[in-house]
Amino acid sequence: MEQLQNIKQRFGIIGNNNQLNLALQKVIRVAPTDISVLVSGESGVGKEVIPKIIHGLSHRKHAKYIAVNCGAIPEGTIDSELFGHEKGAFTGATQTRSGYFEVTDGGTIFLDEVGELPLTTQVRLLRVLENGEFLKVGSSKVQKTDVRIVAATNINMMEAIQKGKFREDLYYRLSTVEIQLPPLRDREEDIHLLFRKFASDFAQKYKMPTIRLDESAINTLISYPWKGNIRQLKNITEQISVIEQARNITKNILQSYLPDYSANLPAVITNPESKSDFTNEREILYKVLFDMRNDITDLKKLTQELIKDKKGKPPEQDTQFLIDKIYGKDDDEINNTLEIMPNPQQKTYQEEPKVNTYDDAETIEETISLQEKEFEMIKQALERNKGKRKLAAKELGISERTLYRKINQYNL
Repeated sequence: MEQLQNIKQRFGIIGNNNQLNLALQKVIRVAPTDISVLVSGESGVGKEVIPKIIHGLSHRKHAKYIAVNCGAIPEGTIDSELFGHEKGAFTGATQTRSGYFEVTDGGTIFLDEVGELPLTTQVRLLRVLENGEFLKVGSSKVQKTDVRIVAATNINMMEAIQKGKFREDLYYRLSTVEIQLPPLRDREEDIHLLFRKFASDFAQKYKMPTIRLDESAINTLISYPWKGNIRQLKNITEQISVIEQARNITKNILQSYLPDYSANLPAVITNPESKSDFTNEREILYKVLFDMRNDITDLKKLTQELIKDKKGKPPEQDTQFLIDKIYGKDDDEINNTLEIMPNPQQKTYQEEPKVNTYDDAETIEETISLQEKEFEMIKQALERNKGKRKLAAKELGISERTLYRKINQYNL
């Protein structure tokens, strides 16, 4: 434990989270060896400090240490950067250049964002890991290097392997030991400690009093999700230190610096009938669809009553066409969607039986025989299927949208 505290002080690590302590203990144990290490974790959790600790506690500590951001180097030049090139190997190669693996012989290379490496470079890196050999770009002479590799990534490597973006054999060579750093939201006990440390550092840097949080602001600070992790917390602390004149920071002041603060609060959507909360998007979508179906049913009833009062009988086709024009989709489609989706509330919704009458269907004579035949076929299909246009469209071999357009065209 004493060694762990010394490491924290030496490398400026703040926090007493159990997951963080376990990761650091693993780092201490693996540092004296030469095995490859893969550091994983979200962006901004401080992965870059782990290879420094490994290098500082190893027998290579007096040799060179180089950190390379693989995602920041263009694909066309990364091989040259890592392994070097010979004069004339490509346009612009006016002289021979030594790469990082040659320069760092005997030391440690930190490959940050290793998941961004091109596949061709991954093959070269695998050879270095297996036997310490590499070729300069444009050279046929094999060179040897004794370099320890520590890599880091913020992506899911197994997903990258499945998508063919990363070599599986290289992954297992890099991750002889894998160290996972926890996100800041899982280190609640460390968030305020980090804020105080950053506030003190910025107060000295800008020669001003240190900012402090009141009790409500501390609770807000801890409950915020911190998607950008330690990097985001540090930036927020610096902004407040420089911009705010008041040194005592309240909850309202802090919230004004937290992006999308209100979007991170839990939303409660209540169904007045069941008094239950819809806790996921599927339940919310199901409720919207069900309410839409009820609205269509109510509108149909109202329209039928109005037309019946006027003419004495409800022309179902006119009513349905009116609904289609208003909503752009009929209740059969909504019912189909509801039937496909699992019902999270485990309720059974009964749809009222439809009344379909087409006694007053009027025939429109056409001067073109082809249109007349089309009209008759559509009319007969609707009659055989009792006005159900989905079944009629299937019988005719056309889409429901085409059938709707034809019904409108022939005033069915």
